Amino acid sequence: MRDHNRLRAFALADKLVVSVYRESQCLPRTEEFGLKSQLRRAAVSVTSNIVEGCARNTEAEYLRFLDMAYGSIKELEYQIGLCGRLDLLVTERAQELNTECAVAAKSLCNLIIALRRRINPQ
Repeated sequence: MRDHNRLRAFALADKLVVSVYRESQCLPRTEEFGLKSQLRRAAVSVTSNIVEGCARNTEAEYLRFLDMAYGSIKELEYQIGLCGRLDLLVTERAQELNTECAVAAKSLCNLIIALRRRINPQ
């Protein structure tokens, strides 16, 4: 089995979850079941899918879960941007979160590309 703790993509996504939870605390109560909940679920989904993929038996299953994690991180990237445009987050903090999200997404994308090459060398 694979150890998710050894993956840079997991470490970056895990750090992002903590940042999202901290920053989303300042969202208004009216967003408790809206963007606040969506942000948190998308962030946790990224790390959860990486962990679950690492526990799968085949490379194809692993890749499928990494693809789901990538979809969730792109969803999170949009939601962070939306919070910034709606002035629900301080602009500088929204930009920092977006940068953190982009770095984690790039690392995850690189992992997916490497795994695809290993599965289907051409």
